[in-house]
Amino acid sequence: MELAHSLLLNEEALAQITEAKRPVFIFEWLRFLDKVLVAANKTDVKEKQKKLVEQLTGLISSSPGPPTRKLLAKNLAALYSIGDTFTVFQTLDKCNDIIRNKDDTAAYLPTKLAAVACVGAFYEKMGRMLGSAFPETVNNLLKSLKSAESQGRSEILMSLQKVLNGLGGAAASCHRDIYKNARSLLTDRSMAVRCAVAKCLLELQNEAVFMWTAELENIATLCFKALENSNYGVRVAVSKLLGTVMATALMPKQATVMRQNVKRATFDEVLELMATGFLRGGSGFLKSGGEMLKVGGSVNREVRVGVTQAYVVFVTTLGGQWLERSFATFLSHVLDLVSHPRATQTHVEAVYSRRCVSFILRATVGSLLGEKAQIAAAKEICQAIGKQMKAVEAVVNDTSGENKSGAADIAASQHVMVCALQELGSLVQSLNATASPLIQEASIGLLETVTSVLLHPSMAARLAAAWCLRCVAVALPFQLTPFLDRCAERLNSLKTSPEAVSGYSFAMAALLGGVHQCPLGIPHAKGKMVVSIAEDLLRTAAQNSRLSLQRTQAGWLLLGALMTLGPSVVRYHLPKMLLLWRNVFPRSLKELEAEKARGDSFTWQVTLEGRAGALCAMRSFVAHCPELLTEDVIRKLMTPIECAMTMMSHIPSVIKAHGAHLKASAAMVRLRLYDILALLPPKTYEGSFNALLRELVAEFTLTDNSANTTTSLLRSLCHYDDSVLLGSWLQETDHKSIEDQLQPNSASGSGALEHDPSSIYLRIPAGEAVPGPLPLGVSVIDASVALFGVVFPHVSFKHRLQMLDHFAECVKQAKGVRQQAVQLNIFTAVLSALKGLAENKSTLGPEEVRKSALTLVMGALDNPNPILRCAAGEALGRMAQVVGEATFIARMAQYSFDKLKSARDVVSRTGHSLALGCLHRYVGGIGSGQHLKTSVSILLALAQDGTSSEVQTWSLHSLALIVDSSGPMYRGYVEPTLSLVLTLLLTVPPSHTEVHQCLGRCLGAIITTVGPELQGNGATISTIRSSCLVGCAITQDHSDSLVQAAAISCLQQLHMFAPRHVNLSSLVPSLCVHLCSSHLLLRRAAVACLRQLAQREAAEVCEYAMSLAKSSGDKESSGTNDLLVLHLSDLIRMAFMAATDHSNQLRMAGLQALEDIIKKFASVPEPEFPGHVILEQYQANVGAALRPAFSQDTPSDIIAKACQVCSTWIGSGVVSDLNDLRRVHNLLVSSLDKVQAGKGSSSQLYRESATTMEKLAVLKAWAEVYVVAMNIKKEAESKPKRAVKNTDDDDDDDSTIDELPPDSLITLVQPELPILSRLWLAALKDYALLTLPAEFASQLPPDGGAFYTPETIDTARLHYRNSWAPILHAVALWLNSTGFTCSESAEAAAISALQKRSIPVNLSQASGAIPSAKSLAEINKDRMHLILGVSIQFLCSPRPEEPVEHVTACLQALHTLLDSPYARIHIAEDQLIGVELLSVLHRLLLTWNPPSVQLLVTGVVQQIVRAAQDYLQEKRNTLNEDDIEKESCPVLGEGGDSGGLIPGKSLVFATLELLMFILVRHMPHLSTKMSDSPSHIATKTRLSEESARLVAATVTILSDLPSLCSPAGCMTILPTILFLIARILKDTAIKSADNQVPPPVSAALQGIKSIVTLSMAKTEDTQKQWTALIRSTLACILEYSQPEDSVPVPDEVSMLTAIALFLWSAGSEIIGVQSLQNGCIYRFKNALNSCDPWVQAKCYQLLLSVFQHSNRALSTPYIHSLAPIVVEKLKAVERNRPGSSTELLAVQEGIKVLETLVALGEEQNRVQLLALLVPTLISYLLDENSFASASTASKDLHEFALQNLMHIGPLYPHAFKTVMGAAPELKVRLETAVRASQASKAKVATRQPAPTVHSAPTIKLKTSFF
Repeated sequence: MELAHSLLLNEEALAQITEAKRPVFIFEWLRFLDKVLVAANKTDVKEKQKKLVEQLTGLISSSPGPPTRKLLAKNLAALYSIGDTFTVFQTLDKCNDIIRNKDDTAAYLPTKLAAVACVGAFYEKMGRMLGSAFPETVNNLLKSLKSAESQGRSEILMSLQKVLNGLGGAAASCHRDIYKNARSLLTDRSMAVRCAVAKCLLELQNEAVFMWTAELENIATLCFKALENSNYGVRVAVSKLLGTVMATALMPKQATVMRQNVKRATFDEVLELMATGFLRGGSGFLKSGGEMLKVGGSVNREVRVGVTQAYVVFVTTLGGQWLERSFATFLSHVLDLVSHPRATQTHVEAVYSRRCVSFILRATVGSLLGEKAQIAAAKEICQAIGKQMKAVEAVVNDTSGENKSGAADIAASQHVMVCALQELGSLVQSLNATASPLIQEASIGLLETVTSVLLHPSMAARLAAAWCLRCVAVALPFQLTPFLDRCAERLNSLKTSPEAVSGYSFAMAALLGGVHQCPLGIPHAKGKMVVSIAEDLLRTAAQNSRLSLQRTQAGWLLLGALMTLGPSVVRYHLPKMLLLWRNVFPRSLKELEAEKARGDSFTWQVTLEGRAGALCAMRSFVAHCPELLTEDVIRKLMTPIECAMTMMSHIPSVIKAHGAHLKASAAMVRLRLYDILALLPPKTYEGSFNALLRELVAEFTLTDNSANTTTSLLRSLCHYDDSVLLGSWLQETDHKSIEDQLQPNSASGSGALEHDPSSIYLRIPAGEAVPGPLPLGVSVIDASVALFGVVFPHVSFKHRLQMLDHFAECVKQAKGVRQQAVQLNIFTAVLSALKGLAENKSTLGPEEVRKSALTLVMGALDNPNPILRCAAGEALGRMAQVVGEATFIARMAQYSFDKLKSARDVVSRTGHSLALGCLHRYVGGIGSGQHLKTSVSILLALAQDGTSSEVQTWSLHSLALIVDSSGPMYRGYVEPTLSLVLTLLLTVPPSHTEVHQCLGRCLGAIITTVGPELQGNGATISTIRSSCLVGCAITQDHSDSLVQAAAISCLQQLHMFAPRHVNLSSLVPSLCVHLCSSHLLLRRAAVACLRQLAQREAAEVCEYAMSLAKSSGDKESSGTNDLLVLHLSDLIRMAFMAATDHSNQLRMAGLQALEDIIKKFASVPEPEFPGHVILEQYQANVGAALRPAFSQDTPSDIIAKACQVCSTWIGSGVVSDLNDLRRVHNLLVSSLDKVQAGKGSSSQLYRESATTMEKLAVLKAWAEVYVVAMNIKKEAESKPKRAVKNTDDDDDDDSTIDELPPDSLITLVQPELPILSRLWLAALKDYALLTLPAEFASQLPPDGGAFYTPETIDTARLHYRNSWAPILHAVALWLNSTGFTCSESAEAAAISALQKRSIPVNLSQASGAIPSAKSLAEINKDRMHLILGVSIQFLCSPRPEEPVEHVTACLQALHTLLDSPYARIHIAEDQLIGVELLSVLHRLLLTWNPPSVQLLVTGVVQQIVRAAQDYLQEKRNTLNEDDIEKESCPVLGEGGDSGGLIPGKSLVFATLELLMFILVRHMPHLSTKMSDSPSHIATKTRLSEESARLVAATVTILSDLPSLCSPAGCMTILPTILFLIARILKDTAIKSADNQVPPPVSAALQGIKSIVTLSMAKTEDTQKQWTALIRSTLACILEYSQPEDSVPVPDEVSMLTAIALFLWSAGSEIIGVQSLQNGCIYRFKNALNSCDPWVQAKCYQLLLSVFQHSNRALSTPYIHSLAPIVVEKLKAVERNRPGSSTELLAVQEGIKVLETLVALGEEQNRVQLLALLVPTLISYLLDENSFASASTASKDLHEFALQNLMHIGPLYPHAFKTVMGAAPELKVRLETAVRASQASKAKVATRQPAPTVHSAPTIKLKTSFF
């Protein structure tokens, strides 16, 4: 392929490749040329132009395929427009000659088409330059148009479109000819030609004025004709033409109007023309007006749908402003369409027309108008509804009967109402909270208008009004409760009107159904209200026969709607419901029998409706309250249900007796019964299977049904991927709601609320705007099919066989259309059953069952109906899946192979090729591997069958399924498949879009199969990859949106596996263009692809998208990843605008964004003002964004979110201005007042738990603020106080101006604390009660807690779960700060003081305690239990989704709590609490990994251990005081006399367990179990910083443990502890470059010190053991500190320190142990001889401490063996002066040791000792000459030596003189140095005039001793 990338076609390379690959090579060259021509240098192009033109024109006659000819034409045109245009006319003539050629053979066709394409491209690119030749070209094209076949016709029309485009007005002379020739082709039998004509005429109408003047009516008629029998593509193209022409006729483009004197069409004329199409369709001419009125002949549905789309195009073309101005006229016109008798001839037609009108309104009003205009439109719609309603009322109230046509008017008005109310509902819902003025302005009266329709005589209108109310309530949730109350009140007052009972109950049901969309819900009491109304209606139904039916229906409808409120409401009413259900049905079979004989047709109707209603309410209960379905409840439900099943068999005789009008009610009962049975477990009604199956089979085989009704479920049961065969992708277009009408199954797309009123309260299916249940006849069949699938897997094999045989019989019996219908239903049922079997993992049955099923399925694979073939293939695949036996699969595959080899007809070829695909799809690659080769070879052969595009489509689709399901097994067939796919892509005409879609699918599947291999560089992989890229390029360039969508998903896959090879610079802009596509699937594909690209290469994607947006504002992109910081002001503005909007969702999102911004940017510094953060400048904005959220009528969820933002903002530390802080703080104070208002005070609009949410959010926010405040206070206290600055240092105190004083926050919180602490404790108590397990439910207070009511307990739990943790932390802080001294009475006093602020406080009632009843000690005990209980309960098993903040807050709370003395005593007194807490913390560590959590845990453990230590110490002290007199003394501490620790009771043991766990997790080699396990890799890496801190903390706690034990106990645990500490020291003491001591090392050293100095361990009994322990530990450390050859060099200093600690602290145990002494001395010698000066320095320091040890017996051997080495080392310095400060330090430390030795020596040895020291020091002095040139370290040594000499002289005057006297040269050096020093001092003094501070001259000393 690389060879194809050259400017000229590489003809040698082309000649060398095989014939089959040439087209691909040429295409690849043309692709390269297309990219390169634009960028190439003009002179290069001109040089090679002649050759290039030759090559390109040569290609025209080489029969290029469609994509090639498109590119060829594009390149030729581009070449001429870049290079010279000399030869363009020659080339044009050449093309014209080819077009004129009379050769009509198929072989010559591609050449002709290529020539046509070239002509089009020339004109499009060069336009008027070729003007002189155009009449001849056009005539030539038109002439060949007459004789061309369909491909030629489309290509010529596309070329003509380009000619017109390029020439514009210059082609006027040919306009009429083109129009005349193209016009007739609008009704061509080829759909592609129709599309091409529509596009050509669309281009023509830009300039041809006659089209939208004189020819306007003809164009309309033509378009209507073109829409008959059209497909989706034609409808889109023709509607675009029709809509645009109509819009142009109304508002012509300025330029064309100027040129000619044009008579413009009026608005009415245009609308009337459009209406004709909508109401009449294409047939019949329009002139005679009389014909219009005669009703007869149905409208062609395709025409109506096309005209509907044209209306939308018409309005969109005219634009939003036009619509705004003319909305009233347009609305009345559209509503008139639906009230016209021709639009509503049958019920289904009426529903279709309504759907069309709704579509027009939604697509225009919903997308073209802004908010203000939408509100205006809503007003208009309101007025239209009001006007209609007045007319209806006039008819209803007209008792005289003069108005004959009244009934017809009412019938028509209902459809107008439905359309208007649906649009109004959708408008309000999309406007959301912005729609509130519509409700609040009395002049509009939206509510009055809508509720007035609830009394409309027609049920459809009443339901639509109820639906509209639901939309309003969902958009404005604060209206929900008032609406409900209003409807209830009206229902009661208008009980006697049937319409009112029906209408208001619809409205209430709709509102109840909307509650789930309102997160805040409705008050609990509304449930009781609904139940009492419903009960009343059912009770009074029998009193008045005029109202019986309505009251019965209304009562059950309300109860069904009530169930949607969920278990928390229904639980209270369940017993009553069960009773009502039981009473609707007869109690026994006897009663059932007796019933048959009684009653007339009316009572039967009421009875059946009542029973259907009861079953419907049951179904709603089972669907919405699954938690309440206990065994017992199901048993009680089964009584009425079984009765209903028995009743089914009696119904036919009742219908016979009382008339066929009962059929609908009976069908309704069946529907409800099937629906509820499908939701219950089949085991519960096993006994009734036989009767039930008889009913179900009769239902869908249409046994008692003369209509040929088909189910609507078949498409949904077939696989989603088969949409290309079923055409069900139409379900995924923007026109879905109207395109559904054209689907072939019964009543498709005719969903309407009146078919099933219960759907008004059910959840709306995804993707629907309004619920649209299908007509009853279809719904019953659907329900029976679904239930059949549920029951079938539970039926015996014998019955299965009977049914399958019966199905075959039914198909045989039926004929013609009926047979198709029966077959469709049966297949859907069989698919449903097979799906059920697969889900239940059960098998189909023995051989005869399989045989029967196979016969049924195989018979349909040859059915002419494609949907049935598709279903049969699917059924075959599912059967193979369920049977799961290789032989069975082989048999089926073989059957299809044989069929495909012999069959020649399209039907069986398509059916059996799909069968192969489905087999593979359901059995997978492994199960069907042995058939893979045969399947692939057969399908590849079928795919090349150019005579039938249908066979190609089906076989390619199956091939894609096989590639998908075979996975890596397909790898061997990739190359042949890929080459076939490319060949077909290059040759199949683009009009066969289905084939291209399947080719796209195959390509995607192949890419997935090759997978990550695509990144490789091997020859074969490169070829595969470039083939895939070529395939993607061809599909990307296709005109059909679905093919483009397939191309995008292929590229997406490619990008996933081989990102380097996907060119983002061209892909991203094309995706961005697709985002505006009119095709939904293409938009989806583009979004999915962009999302994936953005996840991997966000920066490039943005860049390319920006380059497309051409915003060349030279935005400099900063190098940081934090691009958002640059747009911080925009972010804040966005969040501010959202947070202060009308719409609640937007406010919520705005506040959330604000919180995210604060969290993300709180610590980002301000680059221009150091010491400040970037958010400081936005303080006012944040405050202003929060203020509106705290207004009176804000919903709870927003207040809750706002409180969260407040606390985040206050706690972020950004706020530096006290006033700003106060403003935000005041918001919280105001909300705190609300919290205290107690439970039932506010007027209730929402569910009680909404109040709970709000109050807890406030308390949580306060808790968070308090925690932050206390932290700031603590930090401020721990910091050293700042020195007061001088007032004249102006420049640096800017930094302090904006900083808040550290106590400002706590002073703001302090006044509220008395109240807050109390509320916090109440909330914690609630939380504790709510977390009790279910079995303690009886212990909960019957009237709820402080902040929740018992009814809303489930929802309240969630709110408590979100807020308890910060509250717990705050309570712990508060208790710690008050030291548990605050009693409730003190708080009560504080609260009574607050009552003066006129706030009712009823907390004391809420917490149920009288303040002064308990003593402070009891209260505190309760508080401790509460806090510990809540913490332990939570820490036992925090759910994994729990935020880590909760865990940390809980641990911090425990830590804080244990700071206070009271809590420490509490936890130490009862040791079991401590043990329990430790074991819970141990569990927590097992599941929570973050180091932050582990550190906190160690902190808490330390607190527990310290508490126990303090308690024990206290006890020991009191004992010591008591026991001075007594002799015996009880042993205190764990372990007693024996030293045994009891697991589960011992605090020490529990602590050790936990600490050991942490240590082993961070240092696995500490545990032999771990280090011996095979998975353990023995690597010693450096601990991370966090791990080091953790290990250090554990070591510290470890060393505290012995103090908790008795002496014997100590002996039990010390071996372990000392072993661990020694090991940790060894493993963590690793030398580092900067000589830092890691935390674990210092902790270990500290631990050794505290253990070795333990006093109480050394009793007489344990002395021996203790000594042994100490000795062996030291031996261990000596062994560890041996310099090994291992990689991490041990840190000698730390080891020496440890040794020194032993020598220093445990001398008595070690003295005289020769081996230890030698070891220690050896270590010190090593260190002294170390080459690292740092080690030397530290060694000297440690020696100093050893030499100074009070016990001479210990120090003497060390002095004897080490002092000589020290002297040697120091003497050697003279020759090797220090070069660095560290070396200098070493020398200084060494001198110190010598000085100490001098001091330690006896007087008689002084002179000898000084004779060592003084000469050494003098040798360090420099003479004057060398001083100047010496290094700083050397100079410092000189100074140091001098100072020391000055110091020693006066100390030992006698000995000093003796030494100096003995060596005169020393004296001379010393004197010289002193003089030099004095001189330099004097020099400095003269330079610096009178210093302020007089320092005493040090030199005076000299005179005293020389």
